[in-house]
Amino acid sequence: MSDYEKDLTACLTDAGFSGQAISEAVRLCEAGQKEELVRFLRVRRCDLIEELHESQKKIDRFDYMIRQTEKQI
Repeated sequence: MSDYEKDLTACLTDAGFSGQAISEAVRLCEAGQKEELVRFLRVRRCDLIEELHESQKKIDRFDYMIRQTEKQI
């Protein structure tokens, strides 16, 4: 496994992706399918951004409830 493939595996592992997703990314890399790999990574990035936005909405709701609760003190 090349240094790039190790970095790719570490990145996807750190981001919480499944072994299946990691294997697919490494397969694309080993097959020299760089454009497909970029597309794969961009889709996964979009998935993470969507998760981030969902988490931000939850945090905003908590912040709202904290402010509302503090007003009642």
